[in-house]
Amino acid sequence: METKIIVFTAGKGPVECSWVVAKTLRIFLKQVLATKIQYKILHRELGSENGTIQSVSIQLEGLEIADFLSHWLGTIQWIGTSTYRKHHKRKNWFIGCYEIESTAALQIDAKDVRFQAMRSSGPGGQHANKVSSAIRAIHQPTGIQVVVMKSRSQHQNKKNALLLLRKKVASYNDAQADVLVKKQWQQQLQLERGNAVQVFRGSDFKQKKQKKTYKRKRAQLKNDLRNLVE
Repeated sequence: METKIIVFTAGKGPVECSWVVAKTLRIFLKQVLATKIQYKILHRELGSENGTIQSVSIQLEGLEIADFLSHWLGTIQWIGTSTYRKHHKRKNWFIGCYEIESTAALQIDAKDVRFQAMRSSGPGGQHANKVSSAIRAIHQPTGIQVVVMKSRSQHQNKKNALLLLRKKVASYNDAQADVLVKKQWQQQLQLERGNAVQVFRGSDFKQKKQKKTYKRKRAQLKNDLRNLVE
């Protein structure tokens, strides 16, 4: 199972590029859904106009993600007339799709969790105060802690505390990933034009298909045959 984080960004491009990011994202996610790859939007920076996106980062999990992304990572080109500036002469607009360096997510390890028994302070009268059934669970690498006292059973509270701690650490991982993405996508603002991995055209954003031609191959074959005869 692979996990990768990518970002689509308009860089310092104008509003048209932000429009291209939004259009590209829709097509990209449609292709992702057609596979067994799972995705999650980590961060989205909206553009200046409705329906535009300045940048968006996505976490992907699944098999053969590298092969899937080989058709997306790099410069993406749209050939068309701006809907925001109809008399603008420019016809080519570029955005980028980059992989973001990610750090390993923290996992809950039992040896990293410290449990403390404490007296319950909720309903239950004197009995609740006498029995140390409440549990404080502390994830020592991050300092994240939770307190559970719903059950009179210390064992059950310990079990529930661990479940709650897992959720909090998962939220911590998401927050850290979000910070990392914001820092790194800023470094990708300068887009490299040319050698686009994906090309779209027109207001309907149709993918440009490359027509295969065998004219050159046929000419080469004729020359080879002619040389063999001579």
